[in-house]
Amino acid sequence: MKKLRDRPFFRVAKGFLPWAVAGVILGAGFGILGDDRQPAQASVSSYDNLRTFAEVLALIQSFYVEEKTTKELATGAIKGLLRTLDPHSSYMDVSTYKNRQEETEGKFGGLGIEITLMDSYVTIVSPIEDTPAERKGLKSGDQIIKIEEQSTKNMDLYMAVKLMRGKIGTDVTLTIFRESSTKTFDVTITRAMIKIRSVKYKMIDKTIGYVRVSSFSQATTRELNSALSDMKNKGMKRIVLDLRNNPGGLLKQAVDVSDLFVGKGHTIVSTRGRTPDQNSQFFSNSWGDYADMPMVVIINAGSASASEIVAGAMQDLERAVVVGDRSFGKGSVQTIRRLSDGSGLSLTTARYFTPSGKMIHGIGIEPDVLVKLELKDDDGEDVDLPEPIREKDLIENFNGKDNFSEKLKKNGNIKQRKRTKEDLKKARKIFNLEKDNQLRRAIEVLRAVSGSKVTKLQFQS
Repeated sequence: MKKLRDRPFFRVAKGFLPWAVAGVILGAGFGILGDDRQPAQASVSSYDNLRTFAEVLALIQSFYVEEKTTKELATGAIKGLLRTLDPHSSYMDVSTYKNRQEETEGKFGGLGIEITLMDSYVTIVSPIEDTPAERKGLKSGDQIIKIEEQSTKNMDLYMAVKLMRGKIGTDVTLTIFRESSTKTFDVTITRAMIKIRSVKYKMIDKTIGYVRVSSFSQATTRELNSALSDMKNKGMKRIVLDLRNNPGGLLKQAVDVSDLFVGKGHTIVSTRGRTPDQNSQFFSNSWGDYADMPMVVIINAGSASASEIVAGAMQDLERAVVVGDRSFGKGSVQTIRRLSDGSGLSLTTARYFTPSGKMIHGIGIEPDVLVKLELKDDDGEDVDLPEPIREKDLIENFNGKDNFSEKLKKNGNIKQRKRTKEDLKKARKIFNLEKDNQLRRAIEVLRAVSGSKVTKLQFQS
C-alpha cells in the first residue's frame, strides 16, 4: 500500500484565534469581541503577591549584564504571564493592535497562510486557496523556522504576522522545516493583497445545490444568501452545506448564516464565562428563507469555531444531518481589549455551547454520520492519511502534557507525494464527486431526507 502525507487536519485562517481554529491568520478575517469595561480592582493580597515580581524587576534593572528598560521588561512579563493561560490569549503591541482591525474585513495584504504555535515554533495550519503561499507549495504542518533570518522560536504569533506582512509586491523569505524532509529550505514569497471569497457554489444535479463556506468574514452571509438564491432559481430543492476546513471567523456571521436555515426564536449558540456578563445567548431572528429545504452539513477536523457553531446548531435543532469527521474543537471566546497605551489584549473569557448545552471546546462536533476521508493515489491504491490534529492536542501541547512531538513525527513518516500544478488545479474545483467520498455519502444521506426536520437516529452510521 502506498502512503501519502497530506494533512487534512485543519484549514486554518482567520482562524485560529478569536473564532477560528487555533492560530493567527494571514489571509482571512476573523472576529473579536471588543470590550471597554474596566477590570475589577485587585485585592490587597494580589498586591502582596506582586512584591516578589517587583523585587525581581528591580534586580534585573540594577544588575543584569545588559541594560533593559522598564517597558521591555513589562512587555516580556505580560507575554510570559499570558503563556500560562491558554494558546489563544495574547498581547498585541500598538501597531499590531491597529493592524488587527483590518482582519475582520476579509481583505488585506499578506501571504495567504494561517498559523499557530507548535513545539515552540510558528507552524502553518493551512495555506489558503489560490494565494501566494499555496502557489509556492507551502503545506499544513510546515514549521516556519525563520522569517528573514529571524528565528521564530517562542515568537509571539502577532509578531510573526507583523514580520510576514508588508508592502504589496515586496518579498519575504521563510525558512521551512518539513517533517518529511531531512533539512530546512528557504521559500521566497511575494506579498499580495489577499481578498478572501468565502462562498463558492454549484448545482450538483437539477435539484441539489452545493455551497462551500471557507470562512466567516463580514461578507459571508451576503455571499451565501446570493448563492442560495441563484441556485433556488435554478431549481434547488435540497442543500449541501460544506464547512470542511473552515477555521471560523465572526460570531455574528455564524449566527446570521444559521438564521437562513432555521425559524425565528431558536437558540443558535450560548457563551458561558466566570462573570455574568460573559453569559450570553444568541437567537435566530428571522424566519429562515431556506428553513424548509432538506439539508446536510459536512464537517471535518479542519472545521473550527464559527463553523462548529453552525454545525452544532443545525444538529441540535434537528435541522440538518451532519456528515463527515469530528470537528476541530475550538470553542473558546476571546475578548479584545484596548489597553491604556494603545496596545491590546486578547483574553479568553468564555466558551461556546450548542443549543442543547454541549460544550464545543476541546471536544468538537460529532457527526451524525461518521465518514472518514478516503484518498487514492494515481494507481488507485488507498492512501494512508495522518491522524488529524485538533484543539485538544494544542491544549495538551501548550500544557506540556502530551506526546505531540511524537504525533507530528509519526505523521511526518508518511510518505509525501510532490504536489504538482495539476494537483493545485484540481484542488480549486468547487467539488470532485469522483474523489470525495464524504461528499458522495452526504448526497446519499440528503436524498434519503424527507423533510426539513431530521434526527440523528434516522441516519446513524
